[in-house]
Amino acid sequence: MVEYTVAKSADETNQIDGNIYVGRIQNVLPGMELAFVDIGIPKNAVLYRGDVTFDDDDVEGAASNNKRIEEMIRAGQTIVCQVTKNAIGAKGARLTQEVSLPGRFAVLVPNSSTVGISKRLADGERRRLRKIIDDVKPEGHGVIIRTAAEGVSADDLARDVTSLAEKWAAIEAEVAKSNQPRLIYRDLDLAVRVLREELNDDYRGVLIDDRDLFEKVREYVLAVNPELADRIEYYDRASEDLPLFERYFVHEQLHRALDRKVFLPSGGSLIIERTEALTVVDVNTGKNVGKTNLEETVFRNNLEAAEEVARQLRLRDIGGIIVIDFIDMESKGNRDAVASALRQALSRDKTRTQVFDISELGLVEMTRKRVNEGLLESVSTVCTVCDGRGFVLSTGL
Repeated sequence: MVEYTVAKSADETNQIDGNIYVGRIQNVLPGMELAFVDIGIPKNAVLYRGDVTFDDDDVEGAASNNKRIEEMIRAGQTIVCQVTKNAIGAKGARLTQEVSLPGRFAVLVPNSSTVGISKRLADGERRRLRKIIDDVKPEGHGVIIRTAAEGVSADDLARDVTSLAEKWAAIEAEVAKSNQPRLIYRDLDLAVRVLREELNDDYRGVLIDDRDLFEKVREYVLAVNPELADRIEYYDRASEDLPLFERYFVHEQLHRALDRKVFLPSGGSLIIERTEALTVVDVNTGKNVGKTNLEETVFRNNLEAAEEVARQLRLRDIGGIIVIDFIDMESKGNRDAVASALRQALSRDKTRTQVFDISELGLVEMTRKRVNEGLLESVSTVCTVCDGRGFVLSTGL
């Protein structure tokens, strides 16, 4: 199992990233360079100075890049904003005023001059797309071409961008109706969103065991990628011997993904500990005793660990600061090789990561962008007895 995502019934206020709202500025905090915004849900969302957009003509004073947040926006002002990060713990959802609408092959950036092409595409393909981008770009809006546009014709790209421009026109019409804080555009259902981001010729099939969801997903794929529609399959629970998750051992793998300890193929192990500030991963040799010498044994164990750490971070959807304690290696060449293996393994993860070199202590500091609460938090609640600390105090003392 590579990724596991949970959709809950409380998604109206929790799983809202990608949604667009009319918001009202509640208060501006100059000392924190942020504003709290009422978007019509119980908890105010947060808008940081760097995510504020405004017209220079509307604001007096210094040059736009030197303006303070209280010069850009004010309490009581109504804005159109998009959620870029769900509320996590005590933190409210994060907002941006630079709204974007993702499609199958392109992202529309309304009222912007932005033009971009995915860096994941080969140079030759980027050159081809650069020639047609001016023809498909709508007047007054920016466009970013996605990785999925590889090999796509100009007509298909233009159709995708046109449908996004029409969607934005409908959003603007909805905004004009009232300035009350409210939801004006909901991103696609999670299942459809996953396929929008992922589905391509590399996938053999998509199995869905819910008839309504199957129809919805198939309808979407027929509209945007008809040649892949036959790969969307309905898993009929009535005629199959085992439920879908049991047939593919999902439950078993899920339980393992929630354990502190992860075993490596050669007998080593990882211990993954979550804290408020960061996540720590400890690498151990365990039963891996090697065959030649200590340095070689440790190096091979660390290479295995680098691959597995990248997989676990993606599977468990761990975000924020992460510190990996690899076993000490004497050779700088070996340290560099392990760091390179970690970066290579993380390159398959679409969530943005930043990795630093292994320190003299054998530690790697890295960050992984946090968008959702993480797998463990999404399927658990904090223990009411020990408050999540893992032990019960003896009050008799």
